[in-house]
Amino acid sequence: MEENFNPMSDSIIDRIMYIAEKENITLTSLEKKIEASKGVLTRAYNKKTDIQSKWVTRIAENYPLYNAFWILTGAGELENETSVTREDQSPYFNLKKGTPLIPVNAFAGLSHGNVSIMEQDIMERYLVPDFTNVDFMIRIKGSSMYPKYNSGDVVACKMINSESFLQWNKVHVIATKEQGVLIKRIDISEKEDCIKAVSDNEKYKPFDIPKDEILNIALVTGVIRLE
Repeated sequence: MEENFNPMSDSIIDRIMYIAEKENITLTSLEKKIEASKGVLTRAYNKKTDIQSKWVTRIAENYPLYNAFWILTGAGELENETSVTREDQSPYFNLKKGTPLIPVNAFAGLSHGNVSIMEQDIMERYLVPDFTNVDFMIRIKGSSMYPKYNSGDVVACKMINSESFLQWNKVHVIATKEQGVLIKRIDISEKEDCIKAVSDNEKYKPFDIPKDEILNIALVTGVIRLE
């Protein structure tokens, strides 16, 4: 595999297999190491299918020598320049710098219009060169925005503190009082004091969200997607 391996053209699972070979372990052993269900990686490799981004994070956690951004994209260096501990990982995966990855409930709990993320709410930090002017990242759950986004994708978000900065027909993350956190394309509603939430998946019908139900809203500006 190493002779013809091209990280830019091969898939994420191929790059994971490459790491497994360098570590002289099987994919089955790697599954155990990252606490994945038996067959998660081997089936993906055999069938050339997607895997959830959390397994990439787990691999980077257990093998800090390897660059998490390289695993995801094939870009940059395979190995971090200095890395024996997670604090040393640089430049793409670091606990001390970069854009924070937070759970959706942490976004809902932010003070309206401001970004004041508690350190204990930060799951990881990523430094992605193409993500500029970004406040945080969250992981998508569900299929309402498919094919634009898949469940497991990580999206970069910019907090919006004024209604005048809403971008119609663009995807936003919306924290609501009643429905929790939603990821929807927004449009002008026919109802007064509402915005319309639109899914890219045709199985989900558009609906109106009263503006006084909105706790926080952020514009989605980028995505890290598994192949």
